[in-house]
Amino acid sequence: MTTGQPEPATDADLEWCYDAVHGVSRTFSITIDRLEEPMARHICLGYLLCRIADTIEDAGHIPPETQTDLLSTYDALLDPDAEQSVAAFMDDVEPWIPDERTDDWEVVAETPRVLRTFESLEENPREIMREPVRELVDGMAMFTDRYANEGGLRLQTIEELEEYCWYAAGTVGTLITGLVARGTTQERAEEMRENARSFALLLQLVNIAKDVDDDYHEENNVYLPAEWLAAEDVDVEAVTDEAHQSGVTNVIKRVTGRAERYLDDAQRYLEIVPEHHGNRLSAWAIPYLLAVGTLRELRERPEDVVREGDVKVSRAEVYELLQQFEDGVSRSRLDELRATMSEQPLHQ
Repeated sequence: MTTGQPEPATDADLEWCYDAVHGVSRTFSITIDRLEEPMARHICLGYLLCRIADTIEDAGHIPPETQTDLLSTYDALLDPDAEQSVAAFMDDVEPWIPDERTDDWEVVAETPRVLRTFESLEENPREIMREPVRELVDGMAMFTDRYANEGGLRLQTIEELEEYCWYAAGTVGTLITGLVARGTTQERAEEMRENARSFALLLQLVNIAKDVDDDYHEENNVYLPAEWLAAEDVDVEAVTDEAHQSGVTNVIKRVTGRAERYLDDAQRYLEIVPEHHGNRLSAWAIPYLLAVGTLRELRERPEDVVREGDVKVSRAEVYELLQQFEDGVSRSRLDELRATMSEQPLHQ
């Protein structure tokens, strides 16, 4: 990565990065709050690098061909052998940053700060993180290019949906696994890698099932498979129409069922993840159990995704779950918490 003579990262830069994560993601905010150093900073920086690409890919106001170009330029910033300047990327992306910045766009605007903080990390974790982040960026560029003529993503099959989920979340799972598996046995590391995909796809499919309205109206993306919508006589451009509520609800049920197939392997990932280098079980168990609770809500009221625009667990249940982990939770309690949250809100 060619940046001229960048300023060295400072403690203030790292603190800004922590604050930025808290602004853009409730789930990763919970995760990072429970990690210790050095894992906390590694996961924080890895997530922000991915979030920059994700924000560009989700931007409904940017033409798809421009999204692809921006993602390709951003990927070159992450390539240590490429001659790409941060300044040139910022020149390209700044015209597309909204005047009223959301927290997500604030991160994009601060790309130079995120990159220099990332480059200040030790070489080993930095290189572990670089490849999966670049795979995510390349995958997103591939999808924006694939659907350039549609103006937004219109995924066709369940296989294509899971391919997208791999690039959007599976790559992040690879990044996390690479960091937490350091120093463990080869056998354990391999089992973690085998189950990391399930952990990532579970969380991503849950998000897709519950965020249909926002994905279409805010991002101009339809992730529900077109073949499943067609089976319900729903056109992809009518996915949020009240007249098709019943058909879309049936597709949401199918996506929810697909996500549930990954629960066991995702839990196995948690059962073997090591707690070292500042890693803690709770950092990953809480998002997993929140997904379990969200799946329960999706099973019980899938029509609310279309009728009300969202389905999620209550703040009271989130609070109760966090309380469960205040004094630490053993791996043996994962089964108990999962069984409870599959049937009813934890605080009840």
